[in-house]
Amino acid sequence: MQCKGFLFDLDGTLVDSLPVVERTWCNWADRFGLTHDEVLSFIHGKQAITSLRHFMAGKPEEEIAAEFTRLEQIEATDTAGIVALPGAVELLDHLNKAGIPWAIVTSGSMPVARARHQAAGLPAPEVFVTAERVKTRQTGTGCLSAGRPTARSLAAGMRGGGRRACRDSLRAGRRVSCHCGQCA
Repeated sequence: MQCKGFLFDLDGTLVDSLPVVERTWCNWADRFGLTHDEVLSFIHGKQAITSLRHFMAGKPEEEIAAEFTRLEQIEATDTAGIVALPGAVELLDHLNKAGIPWAIVTSGSMPVARARHQAAGLPAPEVFVTAERVKTRQTGTGCLSAGRPTARSLAAGMRGGGRRACRDSLRAGRRVSCHCGQCA
């Protein structure tokens, strides 16, 4: 198999951020009178704003937004315990040396993602896609659903892979939302 480039998730793929995530959300649960188990069993794999809307259902959106800003600030400054997962730095260094483009695509916000990326000591990606840059969350395994400008920027170093990548994904039974400009 030949690849034109790679898209990596950040948390749990390139970095271990679990200590910060769980510490932050357990402290949040304590403030709101919720159990740690209740909160931790819900939050993983979801954007913070989604979790806040779930646990703060019925609260004004301004209050939820203020909590999001507070949590984001905590997670962007508390990086104790964040480490690169084994082999992540070496893999990214290898891709850079080989001239193979790669990007980080995460549902986290830019301040949090940048803080974790830097704390783990990862090489800098040319493209960093965060929650602020996508219109729709990923809809399934192997699927990236992003706005056209984001998808074009991701594909910039991966020209020629669009139609084939989409066709191969469809053949494998995965739905993709392609914006490469080459697919129907």
